[in-house]
Amino acid sequence: MTSIPQENPGEPNPLRALTLDRLRRRTSMKWRTYPEDVLPVWVAEMDVPLAAPVVRAVTDAMELGDTGYPAGTAYAEALAAFAAKRWGWDGLDVGRTAIVPDVMLGVVEMLKLVTGPGDPVVVNSPVYPPFYQFIEHLDRRVVEAPLGAGGRIDLGVLEAAFGELGGGRAGYLLCSPHNPTGTVHTADELAAVTALAERYGVRVVADEIHAPLTAPGVAFVPYLSVPGAERGLSLMSASKAWNLAGLKAALAVAGPGAAADLARLPEEVSHGPSHVGVIAHTAALSDGTPWLDALLAGLDENRRLLAGLLDRHLPGIRYRPAEATYLAWLDCRALGLGDDPAEVFLDRGRVALNSGLPFGTGGAGHVRLNLAASPEVITEAVRRMATALA
Repeated sequence: MTSIPQENPGEPNPLRALTLDRLRRRTSMKWRTYPEDVLPVWVAEMDVPLAAPVVRAVTDAMELGDTGYPAGTAYAEALAAFAAKRWGWDGLDVGRTAIVPDVMLGVVEMLKLVTGPGDPVVVNSPVYPPFYQFIEHLDRRVVEAPLGAGGRIDLGVLEAAFGELGGGRAGYLLCSPHNPTGTVHTADELAAVTALAERYGVRVVADEIHAPLTAPGVAFVPYLSVPGAERGLSLMSASKAWNLAGLKAALAVAGPGAAADLARLPEEVSHGPSHVGVIAHTAALSDGTPWLDALLAGLDENRRLLAGLLDRHLPGIRYRPAEATYLAWLDCRALGLGDDPAEVFLDRGRVALNSGLPFGTGGAGHVRLNLAASPEVITEAVRRMATALA
């Protein structure tokens, strides 16, 4: 899979567009969970205005009163066109897609199709905390296969985990790109994963929500594009890349060998997505690429900014700029702040980060910082973190 050059965005960096005062008028989780004296750089919401094509599409829907139930394949068609242009992948068959309420609820529905109550589901820890919550709520059993050196999939550990599953039905919930490390799995790594899954009879469900958010020069490889992944299932969405979490919609995509599984998806699942959400996501994928490219350039600047700030003010923190996502995974173990440094940074520095503990094995002593903010906010966040150590 080759990396597709980004377009000339012709747009300003959206991360520099909004003042902190304006952001504090928002009523979403990021801005209402903590008191106003706390600087929030935690949950995955971006400090950006929406892309103009999205605003136009939603405004037009409001003016038309187009607020009914979702229908049609426009979203899937837009994603297929985006995948072909952005990732060089023309294998996304619109006929093997289904609209689902969001990625995690889609994950639940896919796991229902390929596993049963009590069956194991393997995850690569540390990983997005809702993986644990949703799997357990689904009455499946979480099996960890911790990441290896450099935050990459350890194939030996993964094979050992697969080998201990007992030979019955089992799933592997693959996070690609990986949250929180930002690792982008290579084609060779994914091919090895596929071979192991087939050898041990494990069904792969890939959460690819961060796929559009790669760093310059990094190529995202769709799981279903990998030879041998025909029995895989994928969840994709425009929500992370275009900041549309409040406009619920996602797509489940099946490989050729999983088409029959996807066909068993209950019809009522398609009632869960927001029709306006589908409109917004479709507009983002179809017409929002210049805005996305401006965002990606700003995120790359913020990664470099954060690396420099930590070197100067918090050299004890280990940070490897991510290959994807707008998240920074910070190893704070050398600071002597215990297993939950986020609590210390909040109490002493009045800056809110994600604690590493809910991410599972490998999360202790770490925090996750949201880089989708202005350089001024990133700078202030590091200043507050340093103040917490004074």
